[in-house]
Amino acid sequence: MHIVFFGDQHLDSLGGAQVSMRLQREFLERAGHTVTVVAPRMHGPRASGLDDPSNVDLPSLPITLDREYSMSWPGRATDRVVDRAMTHRPPVDLVHVQADFWGAFIGHRYAARHGIPVVHTMHNRVDVGIAAVTPLHRPVLSVLNVWRRSALRVLGEPARGSDGWAFLRGIASGASAVTAPSTHFARRLEENGVFSPVDVVWNGIDDDLREQTLAAAPAERAPGRPRFVWLGRMSPEKRLLPFLEAFVESGVDADLEIIGGGAQRAAAEKIVAGMPNVRFAGTLTYPQTLARIAAADALVQTSIGFETQGMTPFEAATLGTPSVISDPDIAAELGGGLWAVPGAAGTEDQRRAGLVETLRRAAADIAAGTAPAPMREVSEAFRQSSRTAAMIEVYERVLAG
Repeated sequence: MHIVFFGDQHLDSLGGAQVSMRLQREFLERAGHTVTVVAPRMHGPRASGLDDPSNVDLPSLPITLDREYSMSWPGRATDRVVDRAMTHRPPVDLVHVQADFWGAFIGHRYAARHGIPVVHTMHNRVDVGIAAVTPLHRPVLSVLNVWRRSALRVLGEPARGSDGWAFLRGIASGASAVTAPSTHFARRLEENGVFSPVDVVWNGIDDDLREQTLAAAPAERAPGRPRFVWLGRMSPEKRLLPFLEAFVESGVDADLEIIGGGAQRAAAEKIVAGMPNVRFAGTLTYPQTLARIAAADALVQTSIGFETQGMTPFEAATLGTPSVISDPDIAAELGGGLWAVPGAAGTEDQRRAGLVETLRRAAADIAAGTAPAPMREVSEAFRQSSRTAAMIEVYERVLAG
């Protein structure tokens, strides 16, 4: 098969969806398939030397101050760029849209022009994500829905409405199948009329890198106080600042490493200023990050309601590291090997109190040698080889239909 991925961001930019798409491409190619990735061209210092022949890099504009992320405008000019690039490649069997904004519009427009079936993976809880970064989320969503209706007019009459679910219904309207990376997100998509049924296909971890990471990890825990690790984008929906406030309040005698970057780094450093047991590691490579997770006693995941899967607790579980988890949906998806934080549905004060209590309990369990062990079933099911096999089944069903 020749599968064309459409993404909102270049695969070499930072982000969980990009990590997942890179792995999907690698394992599809290992299985003998051809994958082309269509996404906006990167800008900034990290963009130099990026010339992958399996990519179609679209004309784009940077949209963040660090120039890490960019956007391509969906319209006839971009349509012509995509069509011209694809004439030099094998015939396309299937389009796999893994985008929520301009990448989704561009991908569905391409598929509609050429009569190619679409599988659409939903990576983003649009309403929660936008509400986390702006108090004007309702008018922003209204504008996004107007843009969506205009860009996807080629599909016929896209879904009406002005909220986040209407937006997702609209971008799924041209799909033959929709997948979600977790059971809880699939259930919400179905309940809100986005698509039904939604196939659940977890994002995975590189089989080989997992084995290498585990082989390099010490056979026994190194002595010392409990070691926590938090990683992700430093933005409001990830709730790094409330976590650091809770960590300070808890008074636990533990080390904490923060991995990642973002706009809230300065505010985060200010909260823990003068604490030598807290270290900011910055942005690390994927192998380096996995090694740090494997070396930690516990990973801390603090977003609530935003994650459509929350890859980091799954990565931790498959490396044998338990997690402190604030989101009850993610805790239920993992099933075990974790400390669940109470109070997710309460006020921010109740959430922080629950996190303080859970951090103290986790530190005590680690020190006593009684930390929970992740479930073996999750570790096995999270391998990318098994996730790719599951996605190929979806592809074959769509093509047969």
